[in-house]
Amino acid sequence: MVKKTFFRAAVLFAAVAVVGTVSSCKPENTVTDENATLKQNILNTYVESVVAPTYTNLANATQTLCEQLTDLRSHPTQAKLDAACETFLSARAYWEKSEAFLFGPAGDFGIDPHIDSWPLDEAAFNNTMNNQSQLARLDAEDGDQYAGTYIGEGALGFHAIEYIIFSEGSPKNIANITENELIYVKAVAGDLRNKCFQLEVSWLGDKAAASHVARMEELEYNVTVGGGENSYGENMVNAGKPGSTYASLTAAIMEIVNGASTIVDEVGTKKIGMPYFGEDISYIESPYSRTSITDFYDNIISVQNAYYGGVEDSRHETISVHALLSKLDADVDADIAAKITAALEAIHNMKAPFALNYSDASAKAAIDALDALTKALEAGNDVLRNE
Repeated sequence: MVKKTFFRAAVLFAAVAVVGTVSSCKPENTVTDENATLKQNILNTYVESVVAPTYTNLANATQTLCEQLTDLRSHPTQAKLDAACETFLSARAYWEKSEAFLFGPAGDFGIDPHIDSWPLDEAAFNNTMNNQSQLARLDAEDGDQYAGTYIGEGALGFHAIEYIIFSEGSPKNIANITENELIYVKAVAGDLRNKCFQLEVSWLGDKAAASHVARMEELEYNVTVGGGENSYGENMVNAGKPGSTYASLTAAIMEIVNGASTIVDEVGTKKIGMPYFGEDISYIESPYSRTSITDFYDNIISVQNAYYGGVEDSRHETISVHALLSKLDADVDADIAAKITAALEAIHNMKAPFALNYSDASAKAAIDALDALTKALEAGNDVLRNE
């Protein structure tokens, strides 16, 4: 988990460096930009049709998961556990499909490592299981807040929940989950929900669900850029205007592409590469549900969504990064498109489950395809930088 947190920190530094580099380019407000209208529409579409539905669905799914696990704590049955496992996988998919835009509040507020660090810190988890005072606090009405404040990142979030409710790729037998574990998972699910509400509200502002906005106000969570007045969505669509952290429309679009290339590189070099090359065979995401390959695939779907301007079955290709790059350099655009398809295919063809087949040749094929996609996206940002 320390490795993941360090890697995310490096990613955020790199993202800041990219924005800083773009800030030195020709600002659109002093130079005629024939693509300005398209760029503005790309940013509007990205916020409204990529980020908004992804984080709204994530927030809703984690709320349902929290409700289900709270009920499971009071009235445990196998049917209820099975239903919670299905909701978990749904929420997990929305999270993985958001990882192309970790440059926003997910990074600024430390939400990514808070809810998605691995491997699980089993020692910390076991210590809590033997601490009756801590368990009593977790079982209280504000147990979600206690978990978020006093339980370390390595024993929180998706993977702590996964550890309790899944085993070897299937829902656990309810008889094998202790009362203390039900107390723990209920509290951790509440904290996960709170953090996903924060993601949604930080990007959407008052356009987010009113109850989710109210929860953020109750918890006094920061949901604006730099503690100011702008949501992250407003900050992006107002790129190049006073008050936005983006010096230009191009700077904001480059951040979209950089966010995509960052997660592609992480999937290839870290999520798949570290186990495959023997750097750390414990660095396997989602080992209890055995959905690692699904996670990898959904990460690249997040890239595809970002590039084509919308979530699956609801894309707006004519007002997307793809549309802009196709105008600026059709060959680079075509290469990115082909490399996205190739990466998805290579991940789909990986031998499952990854937890048992991390050294298979199909993993190396996926690593190579992801490396090629990373390079293609970097070439896309070069085109934008030099237009």
